[in-house]
Amino acid sequence: MTQPLTVLGGITAEQFLTEYWQKKPLLVRNAMPEIIGMLEPNDVKELAVEDHVSARLIRQKDKNPNEWHLKSSPLTKGDFQKLPKLWTLLVQAVDHYSFDLAELWKKFPFIPQWRRDDIMVSYAPKGGSVGKHFDFYDVFLVQGHGHRCWQLGQMCDETTQFVPNQPLKLLSEIDVHFDEVLAPGDLLYVPPGLSHYGVAEDECLTYSFGFRMSNISGMIDRISDQFATDELLQNPVVDIARKNISQVGEINPEELAYLRDLVLAQLQNSSVLDAAIMAYMTEPKYPDNIPEPDEIEIEDLNAILSEGYELLLEPASRLLYKEQNGVLKFWGNGEDLPIVESFATQLKAIADGKSVPFNNKLSSSDILENIVQLLNDSIIMLLPPAE
Repeated sequence: MTQPLTVLGGITAEQFLTEYWQKKPLLVRNAMPEIIGMLEPNDVKELAVEDHVSARLIRQKDKNPNEWHLKSSPLTKGDFQKLPKLWTLLVQAVDHYSFDLAELWKKFPFIPQWRRDDIMVSYAPKGGSVGKHFDFYDVFLVQGHGHRCWQLGQMCDETTQFVPNQPLKLLSEIDVHFDEVLAPGDLLYVPPGLSHYGVAEDECLTYSFGFRMSNISGMIDRISDQFATDELLQNPVVDIARKNISQVGEINPEELAYLRDLVLAQLQNSSVLDAAIMAYMTEPKYPDNIPEPDEIEIEDLNAILSEGYELLLEPASRLLYKEQNGVLKFWGNGEDLPIVESFATQLKAIADGKSVPFNNKLSSSDILENIVQLLNDSIIMLLPPAE
């Protein structure tokens, strides 16, 4: 069993996964004090108007707070003029713009990287909210600035009715079973489907560490793309052995079963299926956030081998691996990566969220070629030595 974790209030990861994960909420006071002051309200407002940033401005009408208005990015500075009393700003993927914030994913080492969605920040003045709602994913809500009151209610699902004629999926009421104010550093875990309602007690920032599951539709779509590029599968199939004359307008049950079995046989091809799923799971949600790198060459790397640099994952990119017959295979940003065996252990560590010293142990030409490609694709990054 692992050691008790401060972020979980002193219980172990095994206890959390058994008793709370996707089952019930957990409140932990002062779970993440290092997040306090990491961003200020003005930082969030300035980030919201930057190019490629995904943000939403939610307003409640002064005369009728039950009337909601939503504007999605691109936002401009003019959108923040003459705002009503009650409003909220949501900015997605702030971990892609703050390395310190991205490092806080390490507080949740018991949930695999492929489940991560992003870290969203919510800014609101006193009284601001996004209404009563629920999500289909796991979220850790962490207070970074100010105070927010959270109410938790009933479990919901795809049959739950929403308030009509609103731009947000809002619940008319929640059956309150939990009513607490979160202070800076406090954490609240909310499982999928649990209704919740957060209202700012004063000017506040709340971070949402979201863990989202992929859907079957998306996986099937990616698998079909993989099959569509397979030249062997583009050849006509052999016709069924014909014994009886059938009606010209009919596909009879035997023919339909034959065609279905051909398709199902390909779906049982684990190597093709696994590759498609791995590619899908590593597709970046915000590809525009991936930085354009300065092109680097092997000679550039050789020049800094002994200067104390470290290799680590680019926060906006996704890197995953699987072990097959004792060999590690890697995928990054939707593509399979041809990685030499001598670099596999180090790249595995990077995918696991660790930093790897860039030194003479990585000086062979084949490893440097891998590193150059990964750097130029912005899958990994070089961290300079601390001054």
